[in-house]
Amino acid sequence: MSEILKIEHLKKYYVKKKMFSSKSSIVKAADDVTFSIKKGEVFVLAGESGSGKTTIAKLILKSIQADSGKIIFEDQEIDNQKKNLEKIRMNCQMIHQDPYDSINPRMKIGDIVSEPLEIHNAGNKQQRMKRVIEVLQEVKLEPAEEIIKKYPHMLSGGQRQRVVLARALALKPKIILADEPVSMLDVSIRAEMLELMKELQTKYNISFIYITHDLATAKYFGQRIAILYLGKIVETGPINQVLENPKHPYTQALIDAISEPDPENLHKEKRIRIKEAQETGNFKGCRFKARCLYAIEKCSVEPELQKVNQEHYSACYVKLD
Repeated sequence: MSEILKIEHLKKYYVKKKMFSSKSSIVKAADDVTFSIKKGEVFVLAGESGSGKTTIAKLILKSIQADSGKIIFEDQEIDNQKKNLEKIRMNCQMIHQDPYDSINPRMKIGDIVSEPLEIHNAGNKQQRMKRVIEVLQEVKLEPAEEIIKKYPHMLSGGQRQRVVLARALALKPKIILADEPVSMLDVSIRAEMLELMKELQTKYNISFIYITHDLATAKYFGQRIAILYLGKIVETGPINQVLENPKHPYTQALIDAISEPDPENLHKEKRIRIKEAQETGNFKGCRFKARCLYAIEKCSVEPELQKVNQEHYSACYVKLD
């Protein structure tokens, strides 16, 4: 598979000021982030809240500007020229975490799904409505002719997320950025939504950037994964290798925190391999050092991603089993 999107040394820093104080600090939302996505691949960005996952998605779509770095789509660097912005926004669509917040409650479903078609002048009114019906049927919202007349509040949470997916599919994009697309749904609905996304991804060979903190759904849906911590990729590789044989302490801690549906585990002590520190922002060297049980003196120098095997990389000095 050829690479469809490359992210090179992407950086985005914010200045954080404390209320009633002149003191400020630098928040590194994305710090020298580099990765690539192949055509038709599902690439997972995983990490806890505040790790920089959503910031990276916004940087790719150019809804916020990077301090430095490159975004290369189909071998062409995307800058702020109008034609390049149109190219990336036509071919990359986003699914947000909360479907109700990401769609206009005063618009009917038909208008919501057809909106990207109108913005990019795709076809006439009749052709756009035909496409709307098609994508609503694709996401299993039927009868589509009735759904288009409804307002968002008339649908369930799961149905609203399908509307958001339909809107993302309307322009036949090559990449979909899915930001926690199932975290707001009931557990019973999550599997259905993931199965639908997987089916459409395979059918149309769409590349997905799947943003999540849930490694269980990531393993089901993803093919490769990058683990983010405070804006930095600390481990990356094929998803089975990374999750079954993690080499970074932070990845281990995320896996330890997963609830396993086994009654025997109710009586087992769950040991999450992490040391909670009061201050993790003012780091020197490895940014995970303050919370790491395995920290050594060498960790005062920030580690780079090192090859573990094949495509598996970890930014840690300590060799973990």
